[in-house]
Amino acid sequence: MRRKIVPWLFLAPSLGGVILFTGLPFLDVVKRSFQDAMGTRFVGTDNYQAVLANSAFRLAAGNTVHFLAVCIPLLMAVSFTAALLISSGSNISRESKGAEDTGDRYSVFRTTLVLPMTIPAASMVLVWKILLCPDGVLNQFLSGVSGQAWQVDWAFSRWAFPVLTATYLWKNTGYDMILWLAGLQGISGELYEAAKMDGAGVFARIRYITLPGLKGTFGLVGILSVVNSFRVYREAYLLAGVAA
Repeated sequence: MRRKIVPWLFLAPSLGGVILFTGLPFLDVVKRSFQDAMGTRFVGTDNYQAVLANSAFRLAAGNTVHFLAVCIPLLMAVSFTAALLISSGSNISRESKGAEDTGDRYSVFRTTLVLPMTIPAASMVLVWKILLCPDGVLNQFLSGVSGQAWQVDWAFSRWAFPVLTATYLWKNTGYDMILWLAGLQGISGELYEAAKMDGAGVFARIRYITLPGLKGTFGLVGILSVVNSFRVYREAYLLAGVAA
């Protein structure tokens, strides 16, 4: 009984805070969604019907679905590839330098990919504006390469969606890469050594060892990627919403 109670005692302060400051307000919002604006009269599903009939909501919902369908697979693929490259590179470095050498050069790549997580959104958007504005770095680079003048406002052109996708990938690749690396650490190296001895190639080892060993991590990365995708509104608004 003590073993069952002690973990709950440690969790009690956090659970109490979540219930008090998150759970109860959420239930209150659900209750008010079935009431009028003043919260005094029950209106059933009228509020939901009004939202679904709103053209702006349908447009936003369609853009969100499009964004999720494109960005989530891209983010998971890019972050997974980065994790594989860094993990395999670190293992090769340790084998060549000795098992005791843990400070290999691949930590620089990990730090570089994780660095965007530490940059405030406003600062990040300012950098992207400098790159993408009509007189920005990207247009100057393209003008120098092509010999023609480029004055494209990338955030308000037909390239707006790829720009938003690029900012999302740049911001979140490092975070998902850390999750993939944590999952890769849980796969026994003996499995890879046995597969090598049996003549399995790189892709065979990834298919039959890495991917099955990352089933749990795959679900976690997918859920967190979807959650983070709904937070991209901040960057989108700062990048183009104010001027629009």
